[in-house]
Amino acid sequence: MGAWTPQAEPPAGSGGAVALVEGASFCLCTPGGDLHGVEPNGVFFRDTRILSRWDLRVDGQAPEPLAAMTPEAYRGIFLGRLPRRAGRTDSNLLVQRDRRVGNGLREDLLIRNPAGEPAACTVTVTVEADFADLFEVKEGQVRSRGDRRSQAQSERLVLDQHQGNSHRGAVVVAPGGSIEAASWVAHSAGTIRYDIVVPARGRWTASLLVQPVVDGDGVESFFPLERPPDDSVPAQRLQNWQDTTPLATTGHEGLQRVLRRSQQDLGALRIFDPQDPSLVAVAAGAPWFMALFGRDSLLTAYMALPVDRSLALGTLRTLARHQGNATNPLTEEEPGRILHEVRLGVESGLSLGGGSIYYGTVDATPLFVVLLGELARWGAEQEEIAELLPHADRALEWVQSHGDQDGDGFVDYRRATDRGLANQGWKDSWDGVTFADGRPAEAPIALCEVQGYVYDAYRTRARLARLFGQEAEGQVWDDRAQALKLRFNERFWLPDRGWYALALDRDGSPVDACASNMGHCLWSGIVDDDLAPLVAEHLLSPAMFSGWGVRTLSTSMGAYDPVSYHNGSVWPHDNAFIVAGLVRYGFTREAQQVAVGLLDAAQHFGGRLPELFSGFDRSEYAEPVPYPTSCSPQAWAAAAPIHLMRTLLRFDPQLPDGELWVDPVLPSTFTPLRVEGVALGDARIDLEVTADGAVVEGAPDGVNVRHGPRSLNGDAGSADR
Repeated sequence: MGAWTPQAEPPAGSGGAVALVEGASFCLCTPGGDLHGVEPNGVFFRDTRILSRWDLRVDGQAPEPLAAMTPEAYRGIFLGRLPRRAGRTDSNLLVQRDRRVGNGLREDLLIRNPAGEPAACTVTVTVEADFADLFEVKEGQVRSRGDRRSQAQSERLVLDQHQGNSHRGAVVVAPGGSIEAASWVAHSAGTIRYDIVVPARGRWTASLLVQPVVDGDGVESFFPLERPPDDSVPAQRLQNWQDTTPLATTGHEGLQRVLRRSQQDLGALRIFDPQDPSLVAVAAGAPWFMALFGRDSLLTAYMALPVDRSLALGTLRTLARHQGNATNPLTEEEPGRILHEVRLGVESGLSLGGGSIYYGTVDATPLFVVLLGELARWGAEQEEIAELLPHADRALEWVQSHGDQDGDGFVDYRRATDRGLANQGWKDSWDGVTFADGRPAEAPIALCEVQGYVYDAYRTRARLARLFGQEAEGQVWDDRAQALKLRFNERFWLPDRGWYALALDRDGSPVDACASNMGHCLWSGIVDDDLAPLVAEHLLSPAMFSGWGVRTLSTSMGAYDPVSYHNGSVWPHDNAFIVAGLVRYGFTREAQQVAVGLLDAAQHFGGRLPELFSGFDRSEYAEPVPYPTSCSPQAWAAAAPIHLMRTLLRFDPQLPDGELWVDPVLPSTFTPLRVEGVALGDARIDLEVTADGAVVEGAPDGVNVRHGPRSLNGDAGSADR
C-alpha cells in the first residue's frame, strides 16, 4: 500500500500511550516511559523511527509506574518505584525519568533512596533502532532493509543503517555509562549500563542524549547535555508563545480551561522550517500527523488568527513554496495546485512517485485564497499580501482548469492512479461520500462545500483586487462568484428533501445524503437566503444534532454509524464552521446551542477537544463516547474553540476599509469575558464583554469600531432572525 493511504485514518493500537511532540520529533511510549520495541511505540525524527526500543531496568526490574506527567508538550516526567528486594528491609527506590523530545531526545535519570543505608544496584537502558518509516509503523508492516550496525565508542553508542545512498543513524551519548553494542539482532542495538551506589537518603543522577544522524551528519540537539534544559530552543519558543499570544479570562471555569488548552496545543503543534525558522506553520496533529497538510493547516491557521497571525502567514508562504508546477499523475501534482501532505525522510518505495509531497486534495487550493483574504482583513502588511497574490492567481487558474475535470462549472476530483486518495475532500476516507441509501459515490465527485470554498475564493479575490485599486478586475471576480452561486443553488438543492446534496457524482446526479458539509456552505455564503432556514433546521434536527455537536451524517442515512470516521461521528472543526455559518445567516440561537454542546463535550475530554468523537446521542449516554483512534492534540480541533468564540463575538476585522465590527451573541453563561492582546494590524487590542455589551480598547489608528450585525457578502446578512 502506498504512503498516501486511501483509508486516511489514524492507526489503532496507541491507546494509553503517552505522546510527546516538538516540531519534526515525537515520542510515543508506555505510561512508564519505555518503548518496548513494539509498534507503534518509538522516537521519530523527520518521519523515521530513530528509537524502536528504550527500556530502563534497575537490577533487571522495570519500575512500577506511579505517574506520567507532561508539563510541556515536548516533555514527559515518568515516576516509578522499585519494590523492596527479597531478603532486604530497605525502602523502595524511586525512579524518575525526565524526558524532552526535540531534534532527538534527552533523558535525565534520577534515583532516590529513602532508606537509611546505601543501595547498590545496576541500571541498564536497552536501546534498539530499526529506522522504520512512519508509514510502516502506522500500518504495522515494518520490514528489515539495508545494512545495520552498532558500535560502542567510549561513552557513545552509534547506531547506523545504510541502504543505497541513504544513511540514517542515531548516536546515544551516555556520560559515565559503559556501552555494549549488539550486532546480532535485525535492528541496530546496544545496552548502556551503570553500576551504582545510591547513598542513604540520597540520590543518583545521569543524563543521556539521543542525536539523529541524517546522511552522515549529526543533527544539532535542542537539549545538549552541557546546557540547562530551560535554555533550549523549545523552551524559549514556548515562553515567547506564552508572552505574545492573547490572554482570555472568563467567569465560566470550563470555557476558561478549554481556551487555555487550545492555546497550549496550538503552540505545541507549530512546526518551523529548518532552512528558515522564521517560517512557522501548523502540523495537523499528534502523534502521526506532525507534518504540513494543506487543508488542515490552512483551516487551522484561519481559525487561529485571533491567537497568532504569524501562523497564517507562515502557512501560506510555506505552501506557496511547494505550489504545483508540473503535471505528475503519481503525486497528483498539477500547475497551481496546493499540496495535501508533506513528509520528510520517507522511503521512495513508500511515497507516491518517489517524492515527499502529495497533492491529492480538492479543497486546499481555493482555501489558500480564502486564508490570504482573511489575513488581509486582519491587517497584514500590503507587501505581504502582494508577495502571495501571484500564488493566489495560480491557485485560481488551477480551480478553473484542472479543478473542473468534466467541464460542468464545478470543482471536482478523481484520483489520477489507484495509489491516490479515493476521496479528496475533508471526509477523505474511502466511504466518506455516500448516497442516502449508503452507496458510495463514484468519481469525478463535486462536493457541495468545495463549491462554497470556490465561491468564497472568488469573492476574496475581488476584494484583493480592489485593495490594490483594480476595480474592473474586482468586478470580474464578483461576477464569477455570482454565476457560481446561481449554478450551485440550481444543481445542488434538493427541494423534495429540503437540504443540499452532499455532492454531484460522475453522472452529474445529486448524492442525496443529508450530511454536515452543507454547514460549510452556510459559512462560505453560497447558500440562497430563502433556503438557509431549511438548512439550519436540518442541521439542528435530532437526526443530525447529537446534543454534543452536529454529526457528519444523519442517523436516517444508509451509511450512518456513530463509531465511523466520517459517517456519523462528531468533528469539532466541522462544528466550528457550522456555527460560523449559522451566525452568518442570523441563526444565533441555533449557533449557541451547537457551541454550548461542543464545549460541554470538551469538559469530558479534560478540556481538550479530540479530532473527533462518536455520534451517540446525549440522551443515550451521559458522556460523549470517544472515537478509538482519534488524534489528540489535533490542530483544527484545538483551534475550534477559538473560532467558536470569535464567531459568537461576531468579531469581524475589515482593516483595509478602516473598520472593526463587534456584536457579541455569547450565551450569558460565557460572560463576563475579557480578551487581552489580540494582534490587529500593527496594534494589540483588548476586548471586554459583559451583559451591557462590548468595549474595545486600543484599536489601530484610523480604524472605527462598529457595533451591530455586518452584512458579510451583500446577499446574506447576519441580523438575528
